[in-house]
Amino acid sequence: MQKPLAAGELRSEARRAGHAAKRSWLEIAAFVGLIAKGISFGIVGVLAIKLAVGSGGKATSREGALATIADETWGKILLIILALGFACYALWRLAQAFFEERDDDDGFFKTWGKVAGYVARAAIYGGLTYATIKILAGSGGNHSQDQKAHKATAEVLGWPAGTWLVGVAGACVAAAGLYNGYRGVSRKFRKRWKTGEMSRTALKWGTVAGVVGLVARMVVFGLIGTFLIKSALEYDPKEALGLDGALQKLSGQTYGEWLLGLTAAGLIAYAIFCFVEARYREVTPS
Repeated sequence: MQKPLAAGELRSEARRAGHAAKRSWLEIAAFVGLIAKGISFGIVGVLAIKLAVGSGGKATSREGALATIADETWGKILLIILALGFACYALWRLAQAFFEERDDDDGFFKTWGKVAGYVARAAIYGGLTYATIKILAGSGGNHSQDQKAHKATAEVLGWPAGTWLVGVAGACVAAAGLYNGYRGVSRKFRKRWKTGEMSRTALKWGTVAGVVGLVARMVVFGLIGTFLIKSALEYDPKEALGLDGALQKLSGQTYGEWLLGLTAAGLIAYAIFCFVEARYREVTPS
């Protein structure tokens, strides 16, 4: 006959069950969210690469890309799926801010920097969820990140110390770009992968997609950050760029088709990287 569990053991079992349930819904939210993120970057990359090779397409933001597919017969179904996915991604990142285990070796600033990063990503994908729902409702309005960047920068430049705020924002975006590049080249992203579950082929090509994709993000973030700093220095909000503007800047350079094509291919690689992350990333609550 099995011995009854003591009160302390019952509490431990309850805690373990609670952690298992929390882990389960976090893993589902992360999986769905990363798939949606990958699809959105993949659409931007495909449209940009079509522009680079001269077969239609355009340099656009993710909102603009989503508005483009809304006119297709299958577009609205995909937009519904993506809206759900973006909401899941926002929920996962917000949960990370509260539930993720903290590294004892991290100092105060690193710990709270991570929390701020999670909250910021949650806010970005919450906004993308809202934008996708507006597109579905037929009231998406203007999908140009460039024009939104111009408007927001003009408003902030009018604040006290607005020039400094825009400059610091640009420096932060550029720094985020450099960090993306560092993550790619150093392959730090593999620390969170369940490498024991991966085949040699999945690990090899998943790593290649991660390196190429993160370096492409470094290029795009670097351009956006640089032009935000230029906007502050010249007190000209029209210098600010969004994702669409960054891709257009690339296409306007010497050998622009090649630069745009390579960056677009990098964004497609980043989409593949997101799919690999969805399958193999370790999601751990506290």
